[in-house]
Amino acid sequence: MPTNKQRREAAQRHLQRQLERRAELARKRRRNLGIIATVVAVVVVVGAALLITGVFQSDDTEAATDPSATPTAPVTSSAAAATTNADGTIACTYTPDASGNPSLKDVGTPPTPEATPTQGTSTLLVKTNQGDMTLNLNRTAAPCAAASFTYLASQKFFDGTPCHREVNQPTFGVLQCGDPTGSGSGGPSYKFAEEVTPETTYPRGTIAMANSGTPGSTGSQFFLCFVDTELSPDYTAVGTVDEAGLATLDKIAEAGNDGSFEPSPGGGAPNTPVTIETVTVVG
Repeated sequence: MPTNKQRREAAQRHLQRQLERRAELARKRRRNLGIIATVVAVVVVVGAALLITGVFQSDDTEAATDPSATPTAPVTSSAAAATTNADGTIACTYTPDASGNPSLKDVGTPPTPEATPTQGTSTLLVKTNQGDMTLNLNRTAAPCAAASFTYLASQKFFDGTPCHREVNQPTFGVLQCGDPTGSGSGGPSYKFAEEVTPETTYPRGTIAMANSGTPGSTGSQFFLCFVDTELSPDYTAVGTVDEAGLATLDKIAEAGNDGSFEPSPGGGAPNTPVTIETVTVVG
């Protein structure tokens, strides 16, 4: 028959085992909660990245049928693949859009794409119902996009068109224009490759070209940054807006948007309707 001392020792061993099991269960719970928190954090980060990087659809079939579609394919640089001629010009490729998108407008393609200038700037005067803007397009950084933008302006492609989307966030503030239909799915009857590098950024005043997220899907849609905008380097930065234009953009941004593009790709139609009345090539 066990003595009182033996019973106390047995009880202490039993209590110690209980305490050890409870401590182990607590460690497992903390570990599982940590794993769940990590997974949730990853989902939030990935979701935010998709929201930011998938916001600028333009004129392909996917965008025409689902304006909020998120691109998944990487965007490549046409500058790296372009053929440089002996005179310093490059050959740009403007590919017919065979998607069947009914929102496309055919005005032909830029002339002499095989000898696209890579020096200097092209200057466009944009008159809107909210104020004027001067756009300075950089032929060195984005020769194909600058040539296309200038050509479309010369064809009055942008005249009388609405700016269909505005986003007003601390690190993501843009006005998106360039779709003749105002639906977010329109553009010209051709598309071309993106001119980007890993160092491409979008500070306040940047003019950048929208695309559908797949390589070679740049068209006519563009966005004007009125804040330092944090995006992955997937959109051709084609030039800059002048100070008067930024003042116009700030006025439009102050009025906000209707949130019709929320939650993805973000923003909505400007609360102050914006119409591009004319775009004129002035230099």
